[in-house]
Amino acid sequence: MKAQMIKEFGDSSVFQLVETEKPEVISGHVLIKVAATSVNPIDTKVRSGAVPAAAPELPAIIHGDVAGIVEAVGEGITDFKVGDEVFGCAGGFRGTGGALAQYMLADAALLAHKPKNISMEEAAAIPLVAITAWEAIFEKGKLAAGQDILIHGATGGVGHIAIQLAKWAGAKVYTTASSPKKMELAKELGADAAINYKEQSVQEYVEQYTNGRGFSVVFDTVGGKNLDYSFEAAAINGTVLAIAARSTHDLSPLHSKGLSLHVEFMLLKILNKEKRKDHGAALTKIATIIEEGKLRPLIDKKVFTFDNVSEAHDYLQSGKAIGKIILKNTW
Repeated sequence: MKAQMIKEFGDSSVFQLVETEKPEVISGHVLIKVAATSVNPIDTKVRSGAVPAAAPELPAIIHGDVAGIVEAVGEGITDFKVGDEVFGCAGGFRGTGGALAQYMLADAALLAHKPKNISMEEAAAIPLVAITAWEAIFEKGKLAAGQDILIHGATGGVGHIAIQLAKWAGAKVYTTASSPKKMELAKELGADAAINYKEQSVQEYVEQYTNGRGFSVVFDTVGGKNLDYSFEAAAINGTVLAIAARSTHDLSPLHSKGLSLHVEFMLLKILNKEKRKDHGAALTKIATIIEEGKLRPLIDKKVFTFDNVSEAHDYLQSGKAIGKIILKNTW
């Protein structure tokens, strides 16, 4: 089969188009004929060598998100059959194969049936970001109907899904964005209010939208200095959720407000085989929400193929994308 492989860590030029052995299906797994994948920040980190604990052994095929058709089914699999359309974040990390190939061997526990009302390309945009948002908001944040939540990064991969899931759950949703265009998109996705963080300080928007009380739940999808802003925006005894916390911070605001801080790192359940079924279960619920018309992926207008994966990585790292970046398999 054809595949995009990396034989060393580095910039986007390390991808090499190769002919390699098609994986053989094994017990507990399915073989997927890959239709599409998407680029997530973690994919660029794996490629560059920035996350050695999660990176596969080289040479490697990377990328986790996949949508495709089941080509073969391993022993013990009852939930999927040949010909089923599936999606998931099913590899590209330590101990797994990746999606940048004609075929991908995937643990069935990490997969769900693709929603019937979206395309393969749309389905490939969803798994990593939706599972991240789901676990952060509901499993760690315990978000409930009637609560208010501030979501940073309205049109980012995780942020735009989080807005829709929080709205589906009955929360009042506030979000931050960097431009009028992104604010408008956020409202189309269901946000009750969009805040231009370049024009308003944290203190100003906390005063405007909460009368100075702060938000019950703050979901920070940005990291860095923004995590400090999240502490500032949270209400007394509030909850802060983070997906980018590899940084150093003054935790005294957590103490003075009695805040809870939860860090979500969805890869841990892929790396821990016993936990993989949680991802498949979450995706099955998410697929139902999609089929109900309550959730849709925001996809950047610039679509790539597997042949130009290097350009797709560069585009993600340029910061110019709005929504997810898709790669179609044209092989």
